[in-house]
Amino acid sequence: MRNYEIMYIVRPDLEEAQTKETVERFNKILSDNGAEVVETDEKGKKRLAYEIDDYPEGYYVILQVKAEKPALDEFNRLSSINDNILRSMIVREDD
Repeated sequence: MRNYEIMYIVRPDLEEAQTKETVERFNKILSDNGAEVVETDEKGKKRLAYEIDDYPEGYYVILQVKAEKPALDEFNRLSSINDNILRSMIVREDD
């Protein structure tokens, strides 16, 4: 398994409980597909460099994970169709 950093931005207008549920759901998606979530860092609401879907800010979440390609593909697929996720990005870290 390789080390990856996943950053995604959750809609800022969600209730706190909905935001937590979204973060837990996507951590579970990774875990269910064989990835190990090493660290979850919730940065909170931050101003965006430019508006995404008419939102000037977003709730940032950064994950450190050990994963294989199928887990990342499933994360990408589900995050792209989920209305609560504005953007996501996966970066492979040097081993």
